[in-house]
Amino acid sequence: MINFPFIAQIPAGISLGSAFGHDIIQMIVHAGVMVKFVLLILLFFSVISWAIIFVKFRLLGKARSETESFLELFWEEKEFKKIYAECEELRFSPIARLFSAGYAEFTRIRRIQSSLGSQEGQNPAGGHEHLRSQQAIMDNLRRSLKKGTIDQVNRLERAVSFLATTGNTAPFIGLFGTVWGIMESFRSIGLKGSANLAVVAPGISEALIATAAGLAAAIPAVVAFNYFTHRISAIRAEMDIFASDFLSMVERQFVKQNIVHKTHP
Repeated sequence: MINFPFIAQIPAGISLGSAFGHDIIQMIVHAGVMVKFVLLILLFFSVISWAIIFVKFRLLGKARSETESFLELFWEEKEFKKIYAECEELRFSPIARLFSAGYAEFTRIRRIQSSLGSQEGQNPAGGHEHLRSQQAIMDNLRRSLKKGTIDQVNRLERAVSFLATTGNTAPFIGLFGTVWGIMESFRSIGLKGSANLAVVAPGISEALIATAAGLAAAIPAVVAFNYFTHRISAIRAEMDIFASDFLSMVERQFVKQNIVHKTHP
């Protein structure tokens, strides 16, 4: 049987986990002023990061479920007006909001077309002008969808950069607290004139807790930042595909109108 002498030194009734947690609290309490200040900053970064993680995780989850509902509606329902009415309830779907922006531009295009149609009745050479106007209208719609995509991506990426900032700076802030604590420990050693392990170990362990806190704040932030960046990139790709499909549907409507226009001059 293997014996562990250090276990015998632990008082009866105290578990290893509770003793370790109690020691961590004691190290924080007895840490220097600068180390406590660093720990307070890291606590701020950690709390804000976890708040962003929970909010963004919930937001992206709702965006995914509502986007699936919208795409199912979009491919089943052929009338844009009915789809636009349903989009008012899909506030979290970026593709639904992109469609709303595109439909608003599309309705403006239809009004322009109706005015051009009335002018063609008075202008016999208006056919070529009508085609050029349609090309200009499609360019405007394409720019509107591109702007809508950028707006939705910016909305999804809002506050995600704070996670990257936390992941990049928190370890260095913790390291600063550790270096400062070690400096204070060696200064106290020099004043006491004693350098045995019992004097050195407590001060260094109190200083190292700042580095541990920095890593504890940085690791979840980096993992969440990579995850959210991947999810947002996938959503942006879906928006680009949807924008292409939406433009194709509008162009097909223009082609049908041109055929009708040529058939019935």
